Amino acid sequence: MRMEETALAQLEAQVRADLAKIAHPRMQWLEPVIAPDGRPAHDVVIVGAGQSGIATAFGLMRARVENIRVIDKAPRGREGPWLTYARMHTLRSPKDFSGPDLDVPSLTYQSWHEARFGEADWEALALIPREYWAEYLLWVRDRIGIPVDNETALTDIAPAGELLRLTLKSSAGEEIVHTRKLVLATGQESTGRWWMPEFVEKLPARLRAHTADAIDFEAFSGKTVAVLGAGASSLDNAATALEAGAESVHLFCRRASPQVVQPYRWVTFAGFLRNLSDLDDAWRWRFMRRVLSLREGFPQATWDRCARHGNFHLHTGAAWQDARVNADGRVALTTAQGPFTADFLICGTGIENDYAARPELSRFAHNILSWGEAYDPPEAERDGRLGRFPYLARDYSFMERKPGETPWIRHIHLFSIASTMSFGASGSSINAMTSAVPKLVNGITGGLFRDDVEKHWANFEAYDVPQAVIRGVE
Repeated sequence: MRMEETALAQLEAQVRADLAKIAHPRMQWLEPVIAPDGRPAHDVVIVGAGQSGIATAFGLMRARVENIRVIDKAPRGREGPWLTYARMHTLRSPKDFSGPDLDVPSLTYQSWHEARFGEADWEALALIPREYWAEYLLWVRDRIGIPVDNETALTDIAPAGELLRLTLKSSAGEEIVHTRKLVLATGQESTGRWWMPEFVEKLPARLRAHTADAIDFEAFSGKTVAVLGAGASSLDNAATALEAGAESVHLFCRRASPQVVQPYRWVTFAGFLRNLSDLDDAWRWRFMRRVLSLREGFPQATWDRCARHGNFHLHTGAAWQDARVNADGRVALTTAQGPFTADFLICGTGIENDYAARPELSRFAHNILSWGEAYDPPEAERDGRLGRFPYLARDYSFMERKPGETPWIRHIHLFSIASTMSFGASGSSINAMTSAVPKLVNGITGGLFRDDVEKHWANFEAYDVPQAVIRGVE
């Protein structure tokens, strides 16, 4: 056995020992619930087997909620962005940020990396390569024994008494399952769609893409590429195009200068991460409006990856205003700094909250309460984009615009980037996972307990297991 295999085997034994030591309370506390089709319902179904879904499943299993099912539309190993549209070389988070381990030292990335590559390699490591992070997440999932059905998509959610009726689709066909609670850990596009300006979207697909799309960068050899947006993802795509041999890459920023301050570094302290959601709406809005209006700053290495190329160009104060196809098949852009011609456009323009665009939300999209409907900020703090974020309950569940019309959505918990306005860094942030996942798990288990409180009371009244046998008394 190779040294690496020996070290990993030892670490896996340590994981088993650690989990056994912290298994209290061990008692099973949930009773089976029979669905309308006569089969037992799941206690929780989690949609999304990326880092947030895996960590949530782990937290639930530690709370003795074990009748769960996790699904993901991607093949095994392709969950999340790491091996698909993430184009940075490394994670941007510091290497010592923990998350999916949920405070179990033997499950941390550092423990896995040291077993896989050695302690010296860890000490020399600056940032975590994204491919390693993807491999680590699979290792965590397998060590914990989380059941995942890959290449399975959720297409509809409907009420079924006190349960949710889910329609799942896979290569095997359509399947109906029932669950008491549902977690949507569906990442960036959980409540909408990737957005680009309408005049760009109307162009032929061969001439434009979003940073989240599959892009053939090798086709850019000798071409001029224009990138909209000056965030980290835009720079990653610009760098990938340069490295693929693009003749030139032009990055267009609507601001006077790119954002280099990273607000998420400031918010990464226990007081904020654990308690923002307990503040009143005015403070939550004020904090998160500032965080999200600043956007995320990019690290030095991300900028340097582009700037080392002499054919990289930055255009500031240069918002795109229009685009059309020239007679020669190239794209003529109109920008705030004048006209520009490119062979291909890439938009790093983020997500638009559009509930109806998600098939699984379409049945109740009209009745999801948003921040813009729940809170009226001062005039100086108004922001229509942020107002479209969902206004979530304390347990991450959806709330109704019209109470009583879709009461069953209280069983649907949203743990994604769209949770940000209600909870701060949470559903898609490594830095917040150790705070956010326990809050979500406590919310779900609290709901399950309250829903069963009469059963628990009846069981308690019937409880008569003696602690001792009385001996020696005449």
